Amino acid sequence: MMNATVSILAEIPETLHESLKTYLENHPDWDQDRVFSAALSLFLLQNGDSSTPEASKSYRQAARVYLETLFQHQVET
Repeated sequence: MMNATVSILAEIPETLHESLKTYLENHPDWDQDRVFSAALSLFLLQNGDSSTPEASKSYRQAARVYLETLFQHQVET
């Protein structure tokens, strides 16, 4: 199976944009990509299905991404 890259270009409501901007200004260890990874993986966890082996594997992968994203620490170079 080939790894596919998904590129996301999405418009979000202005109020959500402002909230994200404020959050990022107050949390310099987070960036937009990290926030979106955490949000998307949490959404998939909350709305996922683990009733089949394939869905269960996908659910575990989303859980791993979510936890890795939350506990990731950027190393300053």
